[in-house]
Amino acid sequence: MTDRIQFVTHQRKLILLVDLSNCSASQVREVVRVVPEYVTTHPLGSVLILSDFTGASFDEEAVRVMKEAAVFDKPFIKRAAWVGTKDFPEQFAQSVRDFSRRHFPIFETREEAMAWLVKD
Repeated sequence: MTDRIQFVTHQRKLILLVDLSNCSASQVREVVRVVPEYVTTHPLGSVLILSDFTGASFDEEAVRVMKEAAVFDKPFIKRAAWVGTKDFPEQFAQSVRDFSRRHFPIFETREEAMAWLVKD
């Protein structure tokens, strides 16, 4: 599952891409639990991170793990963006969207998110 977490370059800046697209709820949990291993190796306030949830599945545990990871990683994050949140199941959608609005924006496409992440 670590192949779903990688650094990509956009406009000469590194972005940590967390590709959760089409993952099952258990895969979401597995991938998200590994993200801090990538984030915490960088200086505080330096990581640009894009999470793509397009077509992913969720359960209560996956949502809980996502929230925990976001709070844990927060000191290391310069900017974060999400893509694909329209695919969240209704029972989790409002909770996750409320959480993301307080912490980072949601975009329709990866390209829009990456453009926002790298702007000064």
